[in-house]
Amino acid sequence: MAIMQTKHPRKKTLSLFSLVMINVIAVDSLRNLPLSAEYGLSLLFFYAVGALCFFIPICLVTAELATGWPTTGGLYIWVREAFGRRWGLLAIWLQWVYNIVWYPTILAFLSSTLAYLVNPNLAENRIYTLSTVMIIFWVTTFINCFGMRASAWLSTAGALFGTLLPMLLITVLGIVWLFNGHVSAISFSPIALLPDLHAFNNIAFFIAILFGLVGIEMSAVHAGDVTHPERDYPRALLISAVVILFTLVGASLAIAIVLPQEKISLVAGLIQAYSVFFESFHLTWMIPVMVILIVVGGMSGVGAWLMGPARGLMVAGNDGYLPSLFVKCNRFGAPQRVLITQGLVFSVLCSVFLLMPTVNSSYWVLSALTAQLALIVYILFFVTALKLRHKHAHVKRAYQIPGGPWGIGIVCGMGLITCFFAIVIGFIPPEHIFINNLVSYDAILVTGLLLFCGVPWLFRDKKA
Repeated sequence: MAIMQTKHPRKKTLSLFSLVMINVIAVDSLRNLPLSAEYGLSLLFFYAVGALCFFIPICLVTAELATGWPTTGGLYIWVREAFGRRWGLLAIWLQWVYNIVWYPTILAFLSSTLAYLVNPNLAENRIYTLSTVMIIFWVTTFINCFGMRASAWLSTAGALFGTLLPMLLITVLGIVWLFNGHVSAISFSPIALLPDLHAFNNIAFFIAILFGLVGIEMSAVHAGDVTHPERDYPRALLISAVVILFTLVGASLAIAIVLPQEKISLVAGLIQAYSVFFESFHLTWMIPVMVILIVVGGMSGVGAWLMGPARGLMVAGNDGYLPSLFVKCNRFGAPQRVLITQGLVFSVLCSVFLLMPTVNSSYWVLSALTAQLALIVYILFFVTALKLRHKHAHVKRAYQIPGGPWGIGIVCGMGLITCFFAIVIGFIPPEHIFINNLVSYDAILVTGLLLFCGVPWLFRDKKA
């Protein structure tokens, strides 16, 4: 089946600023802050390792691939060029699926935050969590059905006011807290920079930190909408990377400073910290304002991820692998049927909130499964970069990882080793997360991995 053509060329709708905001909102998630705050000062060590071995390699590889193949489709196009359509389908399918698994976790975070407007105890109520999650998700899906302009607007507004502002504000509050002589919940001694490995299973939180750094390549699916992709895409990656690392580390430390580790809720830790700060500084009237901003930021993050992988999957449908359901767009250019389909799958996945003993345990199981699926995608991503450098060395790239074969080999090698290590430790739950049975926990993860990785191989190649 030929790739569908539109009657008129699509207008370029994304500026450098919009691209930076999409990158920031796709990676810079408020949801991950309580998870990384669990490490205290040693989160600096883990973020340094994660940035050096994972995040920076992703940025470098993305810059090379996106400027070599600056067309709508992103990851699917790259893997297809390296290994063929079926492997391309697997990559974009997993990117699509791991986001569906991720949606309940970010929305559970928003649900717990909203509970502070009514009754903080609702944050651990599974029925309340499920209901709120469903409402927020479908409202965000409806907005994205109005196309890329609406999605970009939501991402920009959410990145500025619902993500960057809350992260910068809590960072400032943490600094003021220390300068005013308040007691810090963490030690700032040099030894505290090193992780405590007495309980080895607490290293499992490292997978959450890595997952907090994924997604910057997602905006490549919109490369066809960027005015000057060869010039603007590398610039956007550099600016985004600096902003993302600074805000994630600063905001996570602020939470760790004010909340003892045993009191940090994985789903409500951010608003818990804000409440302590605002009560101490006699600014309690700011709590509802901050709740609204955080919810807006979370919705925009979901919105960015709703549209990105959905458009990539639509390109795979155009390429002849998927049913016509995944090919057609509405009059706004949005893959409406894909958006609705993923909403139905999401609704079924949300049943985990009723099956697990607590909201925290449900949250962690979904977080671990999401991270493992994402890491499989990145294994394909790094292997693809190596293959394309060899297979399509003639393709002009506005940016190319320096050092020739050794340079790209070292960059991709670090990324691959990190991915394999993190997948393994994902099967070990953190010490203080209540899991009834380790075998059942691992069985859920293995079943999820096999199920989601197996589905793409059932689709028939219509061009074969």
